[in-house]
Amino acid sequence: MADFRLRREELLDGERLRSMLDESPARAAQAILIAAREGEVEAQALLGQILLDGQGIAPDQALALNWFGIAARQGHLMARNMLGRCHEHGWGCVADATIAARHYRIAAEGGLDWAMYNFANLLATGRGVAEDQALALSWYRRAADLGHAKSMNLLGRYLEEGRFCQADPDAAFEWYRRSAKGGDFRGQFSYAAVLAQDGKIEEALVWLHKALAAGNLNFLRVSGQALLHAPHPDLRALAPCFEQRAVQLQNQALA
Repeated sequence: MADFRLRREELLDGERLRSMLDESPARAAQAILIAAREGEVEAQALLGQILLDGQGIAPDQALALNWFGIAARQGHLMARNMLGRCHEHGWGCVADATIAARHYRIAAEGGLDWAMYNFANLLATGRGVAEDQALALSWYRRAADLGHAKSMNLLGRYLEEGRFCQADPDAAFEWYRRSAKGGDFRGQFSYAAVLAQDGKIEEALVWLHKALAAGNLNFLRVSGQALLHAPHPDLRALAPCFEQRAVQLQNQALA
């Protein structure tokens, strides 16, 4: 038993865990399962995630939901957030944004930046809760202050447009810059747009290429259309690249 506990401690170390899942997903999944069954809350939350992703183990959304629930009841904030994700998207259950909002709020009030972002998204769109843009902005700001890159981009948008706050283009630019450097592809696109408006086309192109490489299907489609109408020819020239990448991702999803 002592030897197993040592292996489990190594397994649940963040860096060690990621390397084990990359190197031997099935072996890592077996160890995570054993630790989860023994009551290790971090392993329970992780087991939910690998069941959701099918990483080293057969995917099972309903079972993932169950393990997220077990970990959440022990106070694991990311597991609580993932319960929200499951209920929002109908992973292992019937989609219910109201239930999702409750889980997001608990984790957000516990201090988890991802839950703040997810709860703010529901508030901003009126899904599962009454629409409340001012409260959404407040949660985006709290998450951004914690370093959450996606929230930084959305906070920048509120500040740029002056929606439910005093417009502050300089602050918006800084949040876009931080979001872009934090790796958010939408933040990279927003930052590039402001750079292009300032005539810094070469720098804007660098960030657009980063967004192109990291963006998801919907983002690429929308951004590709936006670039078609960009005022500078070098920006318009990137539009087909966004469209081609979107087609590639769509084909991969259908394969």
